[in-house]
Amino acid sequence: MMNNQAIFPADRHALYEQHGYSAAIRSGDLLFVSGQVGSRADGSAEPDFTAQVRLAFDNLKATLSAAGCGLEDLVDVTTFHTDPEKQFASVMEVKSEVFPSAPYPNWTAVGVNWLAGFDFEIKVIARVPSKVQ
Repeated sequence: MMNNQAIFPADRHALYEQHGYSAAIRSGDLLFVSGQVGSRADGSAEPDFTAQVRLAFDNLKATLSAAGCGLEDLVDVTTFHTDPEKQFASVMEVKSEVFPSAPYPNWTAVGVNWLAGFDFEIKVIARVPSKVQ
């Protein structure tokens, strides 16, 4: 039986404790990252949408780093948007900063009507590099 390992970034935000979940779970050479939002250290939402998206990516990068991974290790990306049509340009702006050139990760975007006070969430699956295993 494979042991699953909980992963948390060094500066874990309050949401993990408030809602009782792990930032990520490592299972073998796969890392399953919980939805990352643009939360400040106290768990509150960044009010500016574009800044919230950037902060969600920063939180994602911190979680990946805690497991020895980076954006280049992503296998699957899913994002959740409360108003996709209105938010598209801002998300694409940040996406082009985070992924400036090909190859780009596969990506599924889903419109939702509620994200617990947030407007953007990103969850991913990554492969842990063999040097970390």
